[in-house]
Amino acid sequence: MTPEHKIQFFHSPNTRSAGTMILLDELGVDYELRVLNMKAGENREPAYLAINPMGKVPAIVHGGALVTEQAAIFLYLADVFPQAGLAPAIGDPLRGPYLRWMVYYGSCFEPAIVDRAMQREPAPASTSPYGDYDTVLNTLAAQLARGPYMLGENFSAADVLWGTALTWTMMFKLVPELPEIKAYTDRINARPSVARMRAKDAELAAAQAQGAA
Repeated sequence: MTPEHKIQFFHSPNTRSAGTMILLDELGVDYELRVLNMKAGENREPAYLAINPMGKVPAIVHGGALVTEQAAIFLYLADVFPQAGLAPAIGDPLRGPYLRWMVYYGSCFEPAIVDRAMQREPAPASTSPYGDYDTVLNTLAAQLARGPYMLGENFSAADVLWGTALTWTMMFKLVPELPEIKAYTDRINARPSVARMRAKDAELAAAQAQGAA
């Protein structure tokens, strides 16, 4: 797929898809924003379920290619727009670690966080997709302690993913404010793209709230 195709980006304010909005800003990519009001149930209407039957955001359509699942969207966009330098190329020694941490987010971190939020015990080690919460967190913290970014000195799309995820989960006390994690999120949140997109997201949320009043 060529970068010249216009991206349709399905987003709802105050959701995890804000991370995709930050990534698009980091990439310098123009896109068509499709805003859904999840409080009004627009994500459960047939029109959007045809895009993502799970009723979740984010989702993108790019030149006929539909991509859902946050990590997949990040991987796709960073590869399609390589000029931004946010994804190690195939053959780069950092490509493997980059893929590892992008997939670790969905395969280990999110399941562990959901179980913690629901106060559920994980499945037995032989069947749990992530093992146990403490191991997931300690493995992540050890990587971040090497800093300054997930891949060392190289800022990448993985940092947009993890910076936004850890900011949210610390806010809800699902992840402790360990020094290495707090320093990392402070570093990511200081980027101009984060301030710009948070302001934009707040405007979208305010517009939806005003429309519901």
